[in-house]
Amino acid sequence: MNVTLAPDGKGVESLARQIKITARAYPLFDIARLILQKPERYSVVFSAKKNAEGKPVQPLFLCALDDSLWLSEEEAVAHVLNKHFGTFYQAERTATEPPKGKYTFVAQCGMSGVILGPPNYHDYQNQLRKLHAERFSRMPFETFKSRVKIVSDEAVVKKWVEEKSFKTEYIALNVPEPLRLDSREAVEKHFRETHKENIIKQVELHTLNGVATRNLRSPGLTWLVRQAWEDQKRFPLQLATTLSQQFASLGLQFFKVNKTVTHVSVARPHYLDLETTPVSEGVKRIVDFINAHTKTTRRQLMEALAPTPKPAPKTVIEISPAGITEAPAPVQQAQAATPAAAEPSAEQTAVISDLHWLIHQGHVIEFADGKLETAKKPLPKPPKPEKKPKEAAAETPATGEVAAATEGAAASAAPAETVPDPAEPAPSNPDMLSVAEDVAAVTQPASEAPKPEEEKPAETPAGSTEPQQ
Repeated sequence: MNVTLAPDGKGVESLARQIKITARAYPLFDIARLILQKPERYSVVFSAKKNAEGKPVQPLFLCALDDSLWLSEEEAVAHVLNKHFGTFYQAERTATEPPKGKYTFVAQCGMSGVILGPPNYHDYQNQLRKLHAERFSRMPFETFKSRVKIVSDEAVVKKWVEEKSFKTEYIALNVPEPLRLDSREAVEKHFRETHKENIIKQVELHTLNGVATRNLRSPGLTWLVRQAWEDQKRFPLQLATTLSQQFASLGLQFFKVNKTVTHVSVARPHYLDLETTPVSEGVKRIVDFINAHTKTTRRQLMEALAPTPKPAPKTVIEISPAGITEAPAPVQQAQAATPAAAEPSAEQTAVISDLHWLIHQGHVIEFADGKLETAKKPLPKPPKPEKKPKEAAAETPATGEVAAATEGAAASAAPAETVPDPAEPAPSNPDMLSVAEDVAAVTQPASEAPKPEEEKPAETPAGSTEPQQ
């Protein structure tokens, strides 16, 4: 059985909308861990593995009444008759003749507490085997039988006599003709013949939301979901892979910080060369300030380039018998007169607009912790090595022998020349990785991929900053 955890589609759209609004860069694996924290944020996909013949190795059974999933038909039937019995049958008790004779003790199951009756009663063996088959079929019958105890309590004996003084019949509902069944075995047989095909169906693939998986009644499926969740909690590779595909379809971009931590944002880093690119003075001031102040924040940038103007001092006119005088207002009155959220000034609006353009073009990166960083200049690619010249064409036999001897002597005298391998890839720019490379890096096997907690930052060009993870 394959069990896969996938983020909720609507939740991913909401996350993408939030990333686009804030224009910040968020670590992909941190988002995956946030999704795992609450079951309503993800769904679980169950799929049956198939053998060489194309048949499911372990089939799945779905109950149409409550969308519950089971690993066997017997589990599903028992669930329906236990939880939805009233939908198909109605129990009716009628008085009958009580057991004859005087009974001073009865046998009782030591595990379930079910009263089986006196061991010498004619129906005792049937009740014993019936209870074993219904509740303890995995236990050997002799072991189960050894757990039965003899009880001489008068109240317990009286309870058994009262139970035998009534007869329970089951009336079938939702059938063309009325039908009475005298036992639970007959009820189960009737359900299998009449309702099973419409209520319980075999499936190969089914998806449940995370909340529904918390209420799974099948022990095997519960264990599988728990194992999958624990694996993703340690290293959410599977969830991050699905997230990257969904984010990419919604127009978000991916890049890596120091070749290790994959981030998602509205744009990938794109170096801005101020010497060759014509930009405004405001843009130059922002880029120069961020380069000069590592790990600066938006607030610090605004206070440095466009500080908030201080409010003018307030004066209070006092009228007294001596005349009219002016005095500075108390501090409390000045603060009360200042609005709670003052509108930004023209200079601040210009800085905000320029910063917004820089971030959406990828020239500036604003990380989830608020730190600002400029896109670094890509490393120059080394020139492609020239191909090794081929051996000279075959010459005449005599001339060829002389040439071979000459080349052999030269090879023995001259040191071997090292020729670069043309197949060796040129180093790539860590800040300009493509989406496909990022997704491929995210989808590497969990055993090979480093965990975020153990990620070691690689060396970066001078001036690069490492965002807090």
